[in-house]
Amino acid sequence: METCRRIIEIHSKQKAVIFSGFSESDRVRHALEMGAGAFVRKPFILEKLGLAVRKEPDRK
Repeated sequence: METCRRIIEIHSKQKAVIFSGFSESDRVRHALEMGAGAFVRKPFILEKLGLAVRKEPDRK
């Protein structure tokens, strides 16, 4: 979440996808509220990763 916050301070329109081996937490939800586009839980399949990354550039 801290990394996401700092990146958004520098570049407010930056696109992001969050990957974690942990369940969605308050920190993840906060990062999503700050502008991260998707949360992908590890282990993930390549198709799910690809879809999350592909959707980001089109997200407003």
